[in-house]
Amino acid sequence: MKPYALPLPPAYRLHDVLAFHRRDAESVAEQVSPERLRKGMLIAGVPVVLEIVPDHPAAPTSASCTVHADGPLSKAAQQQVREAALSILGLRIDPEPFIAFAAKDKMFGPLTRAQPGLRIVQSATVFEALTWAIIGQQINLSFAVALRRTFILQAGRQHSSGLWCYPAAEDAARLHIDDLTSRKFSRAKAETLLRLAGLVAGGALPLELSPSNGIEQVSAALLAVKGIGPWTVNYGLLRGYGHADCSLHGDVAIRAALQQLLGEETRPDLPRTEQILARYSPHRTMAAAHLWASLHPRDSQA
Repeated sequence: MKPYALPLPPAYRLHDVLAFHRRDAESVAEQVSPERLRKGMLIAGVPVVLEIVPDHPAAPTSASCTVHADGPLSKAAQQQVREAALSILGLRIDPEPFIAFAAKDKMFGPLTRAQPGLRIVQSATVFEALTWAIIGQQINLSFAVALRRTFILQAGRQHSSGLWCYPAAEDAARLHIDDLTSRKFSRAKAETLLRLAGLVAGGALPLELSPSNGIEQVSAALLAVKGIGPWTVNYGLLRGYGHADCSLHGDVAIRAALQQLLGEETRPDLPRTEQILARYSPHRTMAAAHLWASLHPRDSQA
């Protein structure tokens, strides 16, 4: 697969992208520096490292993408790598429609003006996004990051360069429950991860979108999996598909940001948070991005 370039939009916020992929200081599947980003993943069973190099780190206008594969990639697999690059660089959701939508809004108008060019960065694959959502349920970020690293080392495979590749469903499905519970995973979290992996690997839960398997069908199928609730589904849709209308009303940080913006003494409850966010449909994903950014302006990717 030949190297190729992806154009980047004006005022592209490279810092946000690097911050999201740099969450783990001891990362085994990502190497991140101001000059380049290397991501290990399994594509159609082949260990692949995608190397992304911005032309000008301070103000990039394009990014060079080089694929290092430990085996031949079919045309379909090559397209999966291209899709992964779009996700990794946060190029799936155009922020401009939400900016126009919220321009005169009392709450989000000032937020969009304070964070021009803000984008949502996605995981490289849908399965990675969903497993990250499960791993991160109801625990703090540092512990979640450590569990994610463990999951990669238990289920992933190493690329010839030494970088680990994030597991695909087929790899994760081969794990036993004790492989995870013996390494600080709760039994419930481990069971949910392996349950999801088994369903995806076995074809009972297809993640690829098609005319007969749209976002609504995928959402319903995920909600039917024991251990997966609305927050996990919405976060997975956001990070996995770049779906533009995810309601993150169950997210603690979203509710904290709303409390701050509303100037109230307590966080709004789930029904009220859902009601507030509903006003911004079909752009609730970008609304979530700006709420996260309002709490951490220089590290806007939760």
